[in-house]
Amino acid sequence: QVSLVESGGGSVQAGGSLRLSCAASGLPYSGTCMAWFRQAPGKEREGVAAIYRYRTSYSDSVKGRFTISKDNAKNTLFLQMNSLKPDDTAIYYCAAEARFVCSSDYAPNLRYSGQGTQVTVSS
Repeated sequence: QVSLVESGGGSVQAGGSLRLSCAASGLPYSGTCMAWFRQAPGKEREGVAAIYRYRTSYSDSVKGRFTISKDNAKNTLFLQMNSLKPDDTAIYYCAAEARFVCSSDYAPNLRYSGQGTQVTVSS
C-alpha cells in the first residue's frame, strides 16, 4: 500500500525559506516519478517540481528558488523553498507514480498523492 506523508509546512515572511519533506512507502522508489504540486484557494492545482532518478523539472514560477531532491536510503522526498513570495501560499502535496515520463507539469496527475501541508507566506 502506497503512503505519502508531507511535513514541514508553516508560516513565513516573504523572502524566507521552508523545507518540505515527504515520507514515502510502498513505492518502487528508485524507478518512480516523484513530485510536488500545490493548490491555492480558488485556483487550480499547479505542478511545482518533479524528479525521476536524478533528472529534475521545475515550473517557471519556482525555477531558481525551489530545489527538489530525495534521499533514497530514507525514502524521503524534499522541497527546499527559498525566496518565498506571497504567491507561493498554497497547500503543497507530494505525489508519485511508477512512470518514466516525469515533469512538473504532470505532477497533479500522478497516481498517488498525500494529504498536503499548508505553506503561508506573508508580505
